[in-house]
Amino acid sequence: MITFASDHLVTLRALVDEGTFEAAAQRLHMTQSAVSQRIKQLERTAGQVLVQRTTPVVTTAAGDVVLRYARQVQLLADDAAVELGAGGGAGAGGAGGLGGAGGPSTSIAVAVNADSLATWFLEALAALPPGVGAVFDLHREDQENTTSLLRSGTVLAAVTSTREPLQGCSSEPLGLMRYRAVASPGFVDRWLGGVPTMGRVDAAPMLDFDRSDQLQRGFLRASLGYDPRPPRTFVPSSADFARAARLGLGWGLLPEAQCLDLLADGSLVELAPGEHVDLALYWQRWALSSRLLDTLTESVRRSAAEVLLPA
Repeated sequence: MITFASDHLVTLRALVDEGTFEAAAQRLHMTQSAVSQRIKQLERTAGQVLVQRTTPVVTTAAGDVVLRYARQVQLLADDAAVELGAGGGAGAGGAGGLGGAGGPSTSIAVAVNADSLATWFLEALAALPPGVGAVFDLHREDQENTTSLLRSGTVLAAVTSTREPLQGCSSEPLGLMRYRAVASPGFVDRWLGGVPTMGRVDAAPMLDFDRSDQLQRGFLRASLGYDPRPPRTFVPSSADFARAARLGLGWGLLPEAQCLDLLADGSLVELAPGEHVDLALYWQRWALSSRLLDTLTESVRRSAAEVLLPA
């Protein structure tokens, strides 16, 4: 049976969170050499290399396992501290302890896609009861990739499009995020001959979040029956993506929570009325009995239900 020293686990978390041995040493108020020695001792205990000495550091497959364990241990310690009315310690996703006279300091790491972050997820965090005593380390990632952060132990929970739960995690449906194809009236006049339709968008500028964004391409291919390659403008921010559409920089797919009011007041027009894309979202979290995760999960569930459509 392998038994890891608690100070070694704290050091691994700090190293991964901060990215370098120097930054981890500053956070832990110790020398860089001492951090290195602790990591080496942890690797000897595990019998495997846990961290690639790059900048920033990268955990190996074995390091992912130990990192998940380190975060789980701290999460349970924070839960116990709350129930015992104590503070101190280090947070589940970063530095700091739980609650206490100095205010909330447990850090919970969560992966969330940009559109959820822009439309409903922050409301879930704001609705948490004051007694939770936590701050948050949010990792914005495409909904198809958020589970990779969960698998590596970087985050405790994730909003994802992956239905099947990862090993050691639970998964529950949150609902459907509905997207509509929209553009500004000026864009329609300039590029589509004044007629809001998908029939002429094959050569018109298209908005994409980033180069891995396939949402618009997939909708365009389904609407036209072939795969055109229109010019693209990349806008890697959900709020700015909506603003770019309003300013006429391109057409794109916006969540209903971002575009229904703009369609109603005429700031945007719909290019394919009656057509839409529904993206199923799920909440995956570590399958631990944790007061913090249980409370967060309930708040996420409620906020998602107010914005997303039933699955």
